[in-house]
Amino acid sequence: MQLIDLLKNTAPAWHEYLHPECEKLLHSIQSAWRDQSIAHTVFPPERLIFRALELTSPQKVKVVILGQDPYHGDGQANGLAFSVNSGVKFPPSLRNIFKELKNDLGYELPFSGDLSPWAEQGVLLLNTHLTVRRNEAGSHAEMGWEEFTNTIIDRLSERSSNTVFILWGRHARSKAALINAEKHHILESAHPSPLSAHNGFWNTHPFSKTNTYLEKHQIEPIEWELV
Repeated sequence: MQLIDLLKNTAPAWHEYLHPECEKLLHSIQSAWRDQSIAHTVFPPERLIFRALELTSPQKVKVVILGQDPYHGDGQANGLAFSVNSGVKFPPSLRNIFKELKNDLGYELPFSGDLSPWAEQGVLLLNTHLTVRRNEAGSHAEMGWEEFTNTIIDRLSERSSNTVFILWGRHARSKAALINAEKHHILESAHPSPLSAHNGFWNTHPFSKTNTYLEKHQIEPIEWELV
């Protein structure tokens, strides 16, 4: 399937929101993505590439959590940044996110790593690269996905207000330049990966700070507890 048709079919509200830029950007990605999909195992599965956009329409976005790549291990990537399906072992970064959630709000580690309940409440769980080759982190970084996701961030910054952008790690924090800090709230910290969490991820309380900001602006807070 053509990527633009996949976006139209799975996330029509985003197609309208991003038109006409998305047509050109996805057309430029199409050939490389198709070649990669033929020659390699690529994650996530085609039907899930735009799942973050499918579950969280532009009008529903209250919070944006930015990841970089989809998970590149078998059975992990499900189209939502940092999320895995129920029954899949928590990757280290996700486990640390849940540890910080417990530290912040007192919630015990959930049984499932599926973050779709957050997405359905308005948390856009967006990777800046929407596909990756199996077992090769960053392998699709030059494919053009970043121009597409930069457009999403830029458009949200321009057209919405009082959105919380949670930027974990150097790559995500570089996107602060795309966000109007006078209209939105930016929370920055180290990445939750075990390699960097000790550099300023712990005790940053992103979940409670997000809800404090939303409530201050008469926006329904996020129920962060997962079961």
